[in-house]
Amino acid sequence: MTSDEKPRADQLLTIGELTRRSGLAASALRFYEREGLISATRTSGGQRRYERAVLRRLAFIRAARSVGLSLEEVRDAMDRLPAARTPTKADWTGISRSWSRRLDEQIEALTALRDKLDSCIGCGCLSLARCRISNAEDLAAQTGPGAAYLPPALRRPAQ
Repeated sequence: MTSDEKPRADQLLTIGELTRRSGLAASALRFYEREGLISATRTSGGQRRYERAVLRRLAFIRAARSVGLSLEEVRDAMDRLPAARTPTKADWTGISRSWSRRLDEQIEALTALRDKLDSCIGCGCLSLARCRISNAEDLAAQTGPGAAYLPPALRRPAQ
């Protein structure tokens, strides 16, 4: 199908079909549409209809969010995908490679967190005996709110 051709009505998915196929709630689909991450056409009665290629985009969004990427990072990646055709393996590979460093940082940070969970994660609470050693006189409080000694990749603001 070329970019000029519109899919036939029987090739489009309703929001109900898309929720069943993607495993996402209808509210999530509407949110992603408002955010410009997916698009839908409308019937004359105003009902949403989605091209099947949206399923790939939703799987991509879900994977990206599952590894901790922000909506802004997902949007930036989606903006690099072709709008006039279904993305190819090469398109997806280019994007996933650009995330390699970020994912490596996340893996290192999670490994460091896992290895310290039985002692102290540096919250500045002074509640553990070890805190008197690692955070004498609550010096961590000077670094600002939150778990000051967590790896930076785990202190990114939630989006």
